[in-house]
This record gives sequence, structure tokens and C-alpha cells, in this order.
Amino acid sequence: MNDSNGERRFAGRVVLVTGASRGIGAAAAQRFAAEGADVAIVARTAHAGDGLPGSLDETAAVIARHGVRHVAIVADLSDADDRARIVPEAVAALGPIDILVNNAAAAVYQDLAEYPLKRRRLMTEVNLQAPLDLIQAVLPAMVERGEGWIVNLSSRTAAHWDGPPFTLGTLGATSGFYGATKAALNRVTNALAAELQGTGVRINTVEPRAAVMSEGADAIVGGRLDPSQIESMEEMVEGLLAVASAPADRTGRIEVSLDLIAELGLVPMRLDGSGPASTPAP
Repeated sequence: MNDSNGERRFAGRVVLVTGASRGIGAAAAQRFAAEGADVAIVARTAHAGDGLPGSLDETAAVIARHGVRHVAIVADLSDADDRARIVPEAVAALGPIDILVNNAAAAVYQDLAEYPLKRRRLMTEVNLQAPLDLIQAVLPAMVERGEGWIVNLSSRTAAHWDGPPFTLGTLGATSGFYGATKAALNRVTNALAAELQGTGVRINTVEPRAAVMSEGADAIVGGRLDPSQIESMEEMVEGLLAVASAPADRTGRIEVSLDLIAELGLVPMRLDGSGPASTPAP
């Protein structure tokens, strides 16, 4: 999407997106590229092969069509040493990071009464420790420049259920630990924003108000939701990009994609930036 001067609004920006082999990460990476950003994409493997569609290679090929610089980085976010490579490799290829999108997440849904420690550790590493490590890696350059955007992807599962009696969603209570990691990420986001106020670095979370039917979500709840419970990928990405271009005084917030779109009067665009998502592709 071009602004009124014909310029792509993220031209000259360097964006790092984790979990970019499919789903929201891949969609956001494409849209950033369509808006002129140079994009570093991260995922655990480069090639398809885990039973779900999409791969880092495929996302890179889509980005390349927009004529921007890009780099694909294979790294395991659950491994502290491996994820320590991500920012240095992205910076070496593209330059300092202007926008960090912490999208990657591990989600294992299971009742807490029998939830194993191994899974708790995995989810804590990927959903909380990895985002904070990446934030710490990009912060010095952002603070030095007096500008930067950090976008953490959160979830409606972070909210408490009112009760008893408790009215649970499609997943029942099995989303409890995943939601706990996202609630912790929300709190870290807010605390970092307070620490960084006045530096020009904006840090916010954004979450869907409804389910976004990515490949992973479709595998878990596909066919069990009615249309009122589903949010389009274009809507989610529009909200994400709004957070990634937020003014300096909009920081420390937990944004909800559809609410933000309504507040700012935004029109969700197709992922290739060619026009409104509600109109046929040219």
C-alpha cells in the first residue's frame, strides 16, 4: 500500500519476523515486503516437512517478488545459543533492525493437572525467553537511533475466565499454560515500555479478537468455529502493521487487531498490498 505521496510506508526499514514459515509470520513478512521493507525471516527449518503447508523457503520466494532485500535465518528459538545468532546474522545481511516482530510461539494444549515439565519449559523458552532475548539484542541500536518498534504477538488465551461457573472456549481449559506464557509476555511488554519511555522505542503486544485461521489453527480447531469466531489473516496483519508504525506515545499497550482497525479507521489490505482485501485481486 502506498501513502498519498506514492511511497511505500516501510521503505528503508529493516524488519525481523520470527515464526515466518507460515501463518501470521509469513503473512506479515509478505505485507512488510509489499510495503517496501527489507525483511529477515526466521523459522526452525527451511523446508516443508512437518505435515503443515508453508516453509521458510516459500516465504522467502514470496518476499523476493517485491524486489526488497531479504535473508532467511534457520534457528531453533527454544535453544538460547542458537537464537543468539539471529540478530547478528540479520544485521550483517540487512543492517540494524528497525522493527522486531516476535511472532513465533509453541503451543501444546493439555490439562494442567498432568502437564509435564518438559513441555512447560519448551513453551516458556519459545514464548517468553526467546522474545526477551531478541528484544535485548535489538534494543541498544534502537535506543542509540532514538527510534524502534517491537511487536509481540499475544493471544486472547492470556485473559482470565470468569466463574464459577466457567464458560470455556473451543479448547476448554487446555490452553491454560499457553495463555500463561502470553500473559507473562504482556507483562514484560508493559514493563519494558515503562523502562524505555522517552527513548523513542515503542513496544506493544497485538492479539486477535477472534481466531485467525492459520495453518496451525486450522489443524487444531478447523470446522469447530462459526464465522463470527473467525478473523481474516488480512485483518490480523493490518492490526500488526499498525502497531509496527505506532507513534512514540503509543507504547506499553495490549492491542486487539479488530479493535485497533476500527479505532484508526483502517481498511485491511491484501497481503501483496495491491488493494483492499474485500475487493477481488486485479
